[in-house]
Amino acid sequence: MASEPVSYTSTESAAETWAGGQKRPPRRWRDKFADAFRGVKLGVRGQSSFFVHFFVSAAALAAAWVMTFDWVSWCLLLLCIGMVLTTEMLNSALETLCRGLDERTRQRCAPALDVAAGAVLLAASTAILVGALIFGYHLATLLRWL
Repeated sequence: MASEPVSYTSTESAAETWAGGQKRPPRRWRDKFADAFRGVKLGVRGQSSFFVHFFVSAAALAAAWVMTFDWVSWCLLLLCIGMVLTTEMLNSALETLCRGLDERTRQRCAPALDVAAGAVLLAASTAILVGALIFGYHLATLLRWL
């Protein structure tokens, strides 16, 4: 039995309408934030690599506090930390999604998982490089090498 295609008006999108063509009730911001915080909690608990990134980030933030970073250095450091943790969470989400697929589909999903892992590697490598430059500069300043 073929289902009728769902048509959307210009004011609604596919995301606002369920499969049966019924209008989806609007979600409250509180519910959206609750889902987001649950996702962060799952990310921290679900992946050992996320825990490593989180621990290294905490150590970097503590060192930046001790070295009294200027606001530009803080911005760069926080941007790098956010980039690494975000890519790690997206990689974890993709891994979780692929684990729920049947074996044949999961094998076709492998290149996407490799690309996601590569994105984490690239983000972490960039953060290490930027962090080394920032911390190196501040350490040299503290030791009066500059």
